[in-house]
Amino acid sequence: MTEHPDFLDSAQETLKEIVQPFQKELNQQLKKAEFIKLCIRLAGRDDFLGLDEQLKTKIASDIAEDEALAGCAATFESLKEYAAEKVERYRLEFIDDLTRLCQEAEIEIEIDANKFSSTKGITGTFDFANRQTTINKKVLKSIDPRRIVTAIQQQKRFLYDRPYDPIKFIDGLLKTYRDILKENSGKMGDKVAMQQFYISHVISLQSAPFLLNMDKSRFKGYTLDQFSVDLWRYYQSEVEATSDGYRLDLTGGRNKALWLLDTNGEVKQMSSISFEPVN
Repeated sequence: MTEHPDFLDSAQETLKEIVQPFQKELNQQLKKAEFIKLCIRLAGRDDFLGLDEQLKTKIASDIAEDEALAGCAATFESLKEYAAEKVERYRLEFIDDLTRLCQEAEIEIEIDANKFSSTKGITGTFDFANRQTTINKKVLKSIDPRRIVTAIQQQKRFLYDRPYDPIKFIDGLLKTYRDILKENSGKMGDKVAMQQFYISHVISLQSAPFLLNMDKSRFKGYTLDQFSVDLWRYYQSEVEATSDGYRLDLTGGRNKALWLLDTNGEVKQMSSISFEPVN
């Protein structure tokens, strides 16, 4: 009996080289089998949204081209055509229902494929395959038009049904800007990174008790969406400058930027903020 460690090491390496391709092929076949089982389940409950999504994947194409799984190609193609037809009909009905419900609720909405926009500052996407809607990055686990309308209404109230004074708002931004300049020995007109400014402004809104002990229950939230909408409302107001005559200036760019509504109501990357005296 050979007891050489070198022999044992060599035997292990040889067996590994033999089994690796076999294991890789086995894993691929198992994945294909699980995918076919998934399609069987989706077809069994007439989940045309799920079928449409799954039959567009690479693994579906790989199975259709696999000679060992002859017959899948024709079946997949039939299911794909069936699902695509039902999905198109469903989406048209979905868009009609959602548009009608929004009109009844006096809510603006524009739908483009799987994306939509509503009142300024409210956007979202539909994920039909996973039965969920995303509104301002918040996930609603439903694609029911009525629930979507309710969620849009809630978001609109959250963003717009707050006390708002454009002069108080712009004066507050100027105060934050001046505080940052003071800390960094800057001068009026210097650009401040937008990310830094937003964080500093949120902190400036907090109460003394919160800043003293950082009690979460006393934290005053101010989301980026709220900030963006407040900027838009300022642009739409008749106020053109701060109380002491300084004009807001936002600079577009990617460095340390935030996505914010601009003066045209378009969401753009804003990299810095500054204030200039009105001439």
